[in-house]
Amino acid sequence: MADGELDNGHGDERFGIASYNIHGCVGLDRRCKPQRIVRVLNELDCDAVALQEVNSRPGPHADSMQLDYLASQTGMQAIAGSTILRHLGHYGNALLTRCPVLAVRRHDFSFSKREPRGALDVDLAIHGRPVRVIVTHLGLNPGERRYQVRQLLKLLHVAEPDQPVVVCGDINEWLPLGRPLRWLHGVLGKPPILRTWPVWMPLLALDRIWVRPRHALLDLRAHRSFCSRMASDHLPLKAIVASLVRGSGSRQAPGKTEGSHKTD
Repeated sequence: MADGELDNGHGDERFGIASYNIHGCVGLDRRCKPQRIVRVLNELDCDAVALQEVNSRPGPHADSMQLDYLASQTGMQAIAGSTILRHLGHYGNALLTRCPVLAVRRHDFSFSKREPRGALDVDLAIHGRPVRVIVTHLGLNPGERRYQVRQLLKLLHVAEPDQPVVVCGDINEWLPLGRPLRWLHGVLGKPPILRTWPVWMPLLALDRIWVRPRHALLDLRAHRSFCSRMASDHLPLKAIVASLVRGSGSRQAPGKTEGSHKTD
């Protein structure tokens, strides 16, 4: 199987989810081409895609409202989790999904006078079972990230312990042993570390997907294709997740996942 490709024949009891910082649809050539992002989304072929840096504001072209354009071109439902509101437009996180949406919550993670940040918190019905998906994009400052991860952990601590949870996004954590990652691994388990940025020579694992329970994460890969190397400055991550009945399944030891892969 080629690097970055996953077996899409994952059956009725699994689902695909991706996290993708689309960089406002500005690619390696510094040109804004949302149609390239559409091609990458079609390559991913996921049930849900968490997006960061979606730039939607009226303009002269049909693709200026990026979230609406991506939804219309993929046939997926769009849920905005905007963190910056501009005149007649918005910028920030979003979720595209093929699954029924049960509930939507938006949380403000803004810190001091830094750029506004937040989390989009969505309950999806996947194969008839509720799955909680949290999409976020954390700040560049270490103190800012620590504050934002504390806010995220508060959301997870009040969640029902047997509800499947997927946390995904651009975490912006450069240090593999940094406190924000250690805190998240402690609550969600430690997934494989995959380098996604910069796209022309991935050195840093800025983008992450966690799944709770940990053993439900069956496969995790950075999606590498010609188009994904051109469409944004980040590679997307794709996970295959077992669709579990609440409270079902035996727990494996932390750090072990059936069928997980590391591509770098």
